[in-house]
Amino acid sequence: MGLEFLSLLDDNYINDSPLARSFSWLPLGAEKPPKGGFSISGVRKPVRTIVYIDGYNLYYGRLKHSPYKWLDIYRLFSEHIIRAQSPQAKVVKTKYFTADIKARVASHGQAAQKAQNDYHRALTTLYPDHIEIIKGFHSLDYAKLPRYKRPLDKSDRVDVWRLEEKQTDVSIALHAYRDVIRKECDQIVLVSNDTDLEPALQMIRMDVGNNVEIGIVIPISKPEPGKAHRPPNQRLSQYANWTRRYILDSELANSQLPNPIPTKKKPILRPDYW
Repeated sequence: MGLEFLSLLDDNYINDSPLARSFSWLPLGAEKPPKGGFSISGVRKPVRTIVYIDGYNLYYGRLKHSPYKWLDIYRLFSEHIIRAQSPQAKVVKTKYFTADIKARVASHGQAAQKAQNDYHRALTTLYPDHIEIIKGFHSLDYAKLPRYKRPLDKSDRVDVWRLEEKQTDVSIALHAYRDVIRKECDQIVLVSNDTDLEPALQMIRMDVGNNVEIGIVIPISKPEPGKAHRPPNQRLSQYANWTRRYILDSELANSQLPNPIPTKKKPILRPDYW
């Protein structure tokens, strides 16, 4: 990897897991031995990598208040974020987990629903073999919940609509575990800040040990002094070979989809309000 690679490893990354420390005997700049030993040529084979993106976690953690919603997720992770940490990685599949918007509770109503559909079509049009969109669903139910105040008063309740995303966490966990067990990849990369995925990573480590590499990308902004920010989840990192702690604006800006995107019918356009 050499000094050029080392220069990329700033405080964006954590690589202090037990798995990383197990290679502490290597000289500075040396490469970890590949699984199965060094090849005769000395060149490591591509690391087959599957990326699992929690779509709403990425949106609310990083994209909602940004101008970068027309995001090329394949390019962002394969060319920018993963390559810096795992130069031999070859992203063979990007799995994007989401759920259809309910227009009646969305800020932009039907326009939000159309924008989401157009975005999904854009991704699968450009990357029909590399991006897979896996959908759960939203449930919208009546609930009577405690009013927000301190101290908590359980007797003071208000009527609310409770919108919940269903199946996403379970789907990510099952897809990741199944892909690893079936040896579909050499590395999995989870893009999420959700502790619900911790048991899946724990089981993967218990069942396959070091035979698969795990990367974590926390989809939040780079923390700035004096500004409130969502803290990165530390529970997932304990099972990872490496963790990327935030996503930079420059990386998002350099990973935008083309506009328009030609199709056999009408071109796909970036939503105006995005």
